[in-house]
Amino acid sequence: MEFTLLLAVFVAIVVLLFLILVVRIQAFISLLISSIVVGLIAGMPFADIVDNIQKGMGGTLGYVATVVGLGAIFGAILEHSGATERISRWLLDKFGIKNSPIALSIAGFLIAIPVFFDVAFVILAPLLYGLQKKTGKSLLYFAIPLAASLAITHAFIPPTPGPIAVADIINVPLGWIILFGFIVGIPTTIISGLIFGKYIANKIHIETPTEMIRPNLFEKDQKEIPVGLVLALILTPVFLILMNTLTDVLVKNGTIDAGLIPELIKFCGHPFIALMISTLLALYFLGVKYGFTKNQLQDISTKALAPAGVIILITGAGGVFKQMLIETGAGVLFAEKLLEYNIYPLLLAFLLAMIIRILQGSATVAMITAAGILAPILVNMELSEPQLALIVLSIASGATSFSHVNDSGFWLINRYLGMTEAQTLKSVTPMSTILGFSALGLIMILDLFL
Repeated sequence: MEFTLLLAVFVAIVVLLFLILVVRIQAFISLLISSIVVGLIAGMPFADIVDNIQKGMGGTLGYVATVVGLGAIFGAILEHSGATERISRWLLDKFGIKNSPIALSIAGFLIAIPVFFDVAFVILAPLLYGLQKKTGKSLLYFAIPLAASLAITHAFIPPTPGPIAVADIINVPLGWIILFGFIVGIPTTIISGLIFGKYIANKIHIETPTEMIRPNLFEKDQKEIPVGLVLALILTPVFLILMNTLTDVLVKNGTIDAGLIPELIKFCGHPFIALMISTLLALYFLGVKYGFTKNQLQDISTKALAPAGVIILITGAGGVFKQMLIETGAGVLFAEKLLEYNIYPLLLAFLLAMIIRILQGSATVAMITAAGILAPILVNMELSEPQLALIVLSIASGATSFSHVNDSGFWLINRYLGMTEAQTLKSVTPMSTILGFSALGLIMILDLFL
């Protein structure tokens, strides 16, 4: 029986990778097929397989779909209003050309909280071109700090889809992930973005691609959205979710008494409500007040849900995969066998996500798959919520490492910087790898104090 269950996990992962890499079937369908493979090999009755598909999809999407959908609309309003570009230009003005990599790192770190990685990079790419033309430095001097900070926030700090999905699978409050995500993310940005960016820019000189040059793009006039407003809107959901977690800890410890005020704080700090509040504020302060019509805001919101829908479905299919591993017992057995090798749980989480990332490219799929494998065994390990949050970040670190030719982000940066494949492999791949391992080291240090 043990052999059959282990075989089920192994074959399912092979099938998943084969379908994504060779047959080129969309990850949503590939994850569902792999989940069915687990059930069939484990001897699960056909009717139970169907029931668990519904159970896994429903259990995951009930939470993730709401958060990702609201986050997508929130980010779209920031994008279309010019708020993301406004905060970037303000930071560049404050830090100056000399310290522009620091400004870009901060901008990327903040903007990727509500905006997806690829969207944020495309929005801010014109700033990179303008800086390169002004200074004559390699485009990598500015692009690597930006890309690193975007990747870190996208993988480490909710409400982006990856950590949202993994937090739901592993069952850990988002507040702890946000708190540790900032603690780990800031020094990781410095190491993989600023330090490595300066180093690689001296090795590889990249000019702004001719086809990307637009007249007066860097100096264009822009309506003056107050920077304080933009920062307040971006940080509102983060603040509310953190307050929820802090209040919960204080009530459990008996530091404060349960009552109406703590319950209200926890209500407003639930990711559903926090993002709803932030989205409504953005619709009014960046939409209505700046001349957007109701129809325009509705159109922006509707279009924002299209890319979010893909992520939601992939996440739901990941929930099915997790459910099948739990119901068959294959997930627990597989994780237990791995733990027999005395691999440190944080390192195990990192390695699983990293291997899946290297093989199939998508960080989100790698995070969801690794979390599904680990979730059954974590239930029995009696880990605290902060320790579980570090597991989530270890998964994120592994899933962000080794970006290469099967990663869409690799090709996005390649295209917008006009690099060859070799130049991208020498810059983006090491950046993402340094990012992952630096984050893992910091996570392990944090774990010593828990």
